[in-house]
Amino acid sequence: MKKISVILISFLLVLMTGCSLEPPDWAKPNSGGKIGNIKIGLSISTLNNPFFVSVKDGVAAEAAKLGIEVIVIDAQNDSAKQSNDVEDLMQKGVNALLINPVDSSAISTVVQTANSLDIPVVTLDRSADKGDVKALVASDNVKGGSMAAEYIVQQVGKGAKVIELEGSPGASATRERGKGFHEIADTQLDVIAKQTADFDRTKGLTVMENLLQGNPGVQAVFAHNDEMALGAIEAIQSSGKNIPIIGFDGNEDALNSIQAGKLTGTIAQQPDLIGQLAVQAAKDVLDGKTVEKLIAAPLKLVIKE
Repeated sequence: MKKISVILISFLLVLMTGCSLEPPDWAKPNSGGKIGNIKIGLSISTLNNPFFVSVKDGVAAEAAKLGIEVIVIDAQNDSAKQSNDVEDLMQKGVNALLINPVDSSAISTVVQTANSLDIPVVTLDRSADKGDVKALVASDNVKGGSMAAEYIVQQVGKGAKVIELEGSPGASATRERGKGFHEIADTQLDVIAKQTADFDRTKGLTVMENLLQGNPGVQAVFAHNDEMALGAIEAIQSSGKNIPIIGFDGNEDALNSIQAGKLTGTIAQQPDLIGQLAVQAAKDVLDGKTVEKLIAAPLKLVIKE
């Protein structure tokens, strides 16, 4: 009798540990949106960037309005950590996932895992390369890149020598903003140098210092986000040069810098609106509604009046 009991217990343990990502029954998402308590997991690439803090605040505000619980996790710009974070969120039984990817390729595996568990995924600002994403909520990054190039042409003329500070290499926003910029720049400007600064202010400063030394004739700079642009401004000011620089995002520090006459301009997004729209999209999916694959938040060029 004891032998039979031991065999039975061993069999049950094998069943219980067979799939490490399968949540227990009590933690599995309820089907559909007709549920009493909706729980959404939000994975943000980094909360060390004011833009993404605003995205998070937009999510929190809209979720509170709709009576939705939100679990927020900061990936700290680490794609491996983000994948683990999202797996943890699935284990906690979230009904939907909002993901702002660090790396659009690296996040694909956990998006596919969420798909297998019937947990809908909405991405914010950046997309995933693979997997079923119900909606990407973002500004039109390609259009924004073109807007930046067009403004530089207006300010310094055709054929001007320009430096481009690129975002994180694996992010869709980097690819899209660069694509839009080069659609104009490749025929109307002379991009003499480009280098990643990973959307980071400190790296923007260091990279810009090095690029200025090697490219003394630069006439304008386009940075894929405001954080890099603000770092680049410090390097430009230290060099004693007066070079126009256009950022991208429209975060508070950038807007203040524009008013102070430092940053020339920015392609301004509405990060809080991106967060709000993402929550609405997730709720609509849970309610069984069809949502647009791309939900666009309007852009605008902000310069000093």
